[in-house]
Amino acid sequence: MHADPEVGTGAAGHNSDFPWDEFDSQSYYRHNYRTIRDDDRAILGEVRDFFSSFGDRSGLKGLDVGTGANLYPALALLPLCDEITMWEYSESNVVWLRRELRGYSGFLDAALKVLTGRGLGYSRTWDAFWEVLCEKGLYGGVDDPRKTLKARARVCRSSIFELPPQQWDAGTMFFAAESLTGDEGEFESAVQCFLGALRPGAPFVIASMENSQGYTVGKYRYPAVAIEEDDLRKMLKDRATGTSVRHIESDGSLRTGYSGMILARGILRE
Repeated sequence: MHADPEVGTGAAGHNSDFPWDEFDSQSYYRHNYRTIRDDDRAILGEVRDFFSSFGDRSGLKGLDVGTGANLYPALALLPLCDEITMWEYSESNVVWLRRELRGYSGFLDAALKVLTGRGLGYSRTWDAFWEVLCEKGLYGGVDDPRKTLKARARVCRSSIFELPPQQWDAGTMFFAAESLTGDEGEFESAVQCFLGALRPGAPFVIASMENSQGYTVGKYRYPAVAIEEDDLRKMLKDRATGTSVRHIESDGSLRTGYSGMILARGILRE
């Protein structure tokens, strides 16, 4: 793992050292996902093609770990899963997720249906992400993604380190394990907890920030472990088959202090 001596305050430290319940979910959402970026498009395209290759599967139990203020990993699970658990630790993120899934109600919901064709469910921001998923593969078969995600998703407030073993049939973990601690051991444990929560034969996708030096959300600085592609390759070598780990180019406009993204996918070994 890449160690950077210039990492500032907030990049180091253990998971328990940081104010996760005060995470500014709305600020994070606006900064990261209000407009779809090219790196997200690239990730969505690969995830779409990977999950679409399991077209003979349906009715699975899906898991998205460290969901935060990001719906697109859960949207990527929709065609395969009748149930999707969003496993999130931060109280502020849990509140944000439940509100976003619920959407509007009453008169406002009816008015939106007339004006935009969109009713109860997540905000219009995610339409651009869903459009990328629908370019090919299984996703066009989902008639109403808002209604479907609202019906199938549940938000569970708990730590990644408390995931029960072998409960889910497919999984996603985006920008979570490397961004919840500055300690390499905790990062590795988080990845293993995610994999351990999946049943043998489960397809999974992990997206990570590459060489992250920590990040600021609202008034707080949060930690990171600076990982590279080989770190994930080594961790997945004995745990998965059909593994692919690759660099995703980023133009750096998201923030300073990272060198791109890493996308890893595979199937948990039987």
